[in-house]
Amino acid sequence: MGQFSWLVERQADKLEAEKWAKGVKALHVHKLKSMWYDTRPQDTDENHVTDIEYNDGLVERRLNNGEVVYFGKRLIGSDLIDEYARHTK
Repeated sequence: MGQFSWLVERQADKLEAEKWAKGVKALHVHKLKSMWYDTRPQDTDENHVTDIEYNDGLVERRLNNGEVVYFGKRLIGSDLIDEYARHTK
């Protein structure tokens, strides 16, 4: 069984990272046109927006009209586990 202990540890890390990924890293309510991830500066022409940045790299933008837009790339697999380890261990 000892020969597979690294697999068990890796799976445990993966499960922890997937849970961590759903957490909120940052919350921004703004009218800025210069956010690092923003590809839609027109969203703030008239109203503010609410941007929720998750630990897995995804950014969810909520507009005043109820529309939801996503930015960024969601980390998965080894990339997610590595990011989790950088922030928690």
